[in-house]
Amino acid sequence: MSASGARLPWSHALLALAVVAVWGTNFVVIKLALGSLPPLLFATLRFACALLPAVFFLPRPAPWRNLAAYGALIGAGQFGVMFIAMDGHISPGLVSLVIQTQVFFTIALALVLAHECVQPLQWVALAMGAAGLAVIVVNTDGSTTPLGLVLTLLAALSWAAGNLVGKRAGRVNMLAYMVWMSLFAVPPLAALSLVFEGPAAIRHALAGADAAVWGAVLWQAVGNTLFGYAAWAWLLARHPAATIVPMALLVPVFGMAASAWWLGESLPGWKLGAAALVIGGLALNLLRPRVHARWLRRVSP
Repeated sequence: MSASGARLPWSHALLALAVVAVWGTNFVVIKLALGSLPPLLFATLRFACALLPAVFFLPRPAPWRNLAAYGALIGAGQFGVMFIAMDGHISPGLVSLVIQTQVFFTIALALVLAHECVQPLQWVALAMGAAGLAVIVVNTDGSTTPLGLVLTLLAALSWAAGNLVGKRAGRVNMLAYMVWMSLFAVPPLAALSLVFEGPAAIRHALAGADAAVWGAVLWQAVGNTLFGYAAWAWLLARHPAATIVPMALLVPVFGMAASAWWLGESLPGWKLGAAALVIGGLALNLLRPRVHARWLRRVSP
């Protein structure tokens, strides 16, 4: 880990910015590809391309059971459900914000399952996130439907459960972990696609897929999954988490800005207010250790 503490070299800061930019703008790429591919087929192809051929060159980084649980939760649970939500039920900009509630779900699951203590500032962060969601629920401009919001929250819950499973894997090669977990994401997604989308729709979509569609699939697999997670893990191995992790707050900023720019998604006051509440809650939770340490220094004799 960097001995320089919170000081981040420009090259590393730009790498972190590139990762969150990829993760944020990726929601627009997903939306565009969903115009040609059924959502479950799209998710299947994403993880299939992340799996092959990399799985033949990277050693298995974790036990089979852990990889299977993580693959099912993140593959089918998070991305499968999120892709369905984005297929006409919620806008890319809004989903980039709502999916971040996985942080609050992770806290709740850790409280219930791992009996971890929730600190006062975390309760405030949870309240801010809940208030942001309430603003979204009571407002509508066609950006989301009740089904889209529920599906996105279910995807966030699955992501949160995956976080706890990933934590149990310990410190592993994250690139290898993402590749090998894809081995367990592809089968359930492919089966669900066959059952709910049907062989005819799959054949039609694959036959009509052009270079732009396959580019979107590869962007999901290589850019978002392999580059994003590998670069993020590389940065976390060299700098304190408190220096790197807060930059993830920019993901919904990039997501909402990219959706407004490329897709013309509106950004009314209520949406910006909801974003401020959710991102503020996320920031408070991420920066809580620093705030707590500073408070202790002030009150200590």
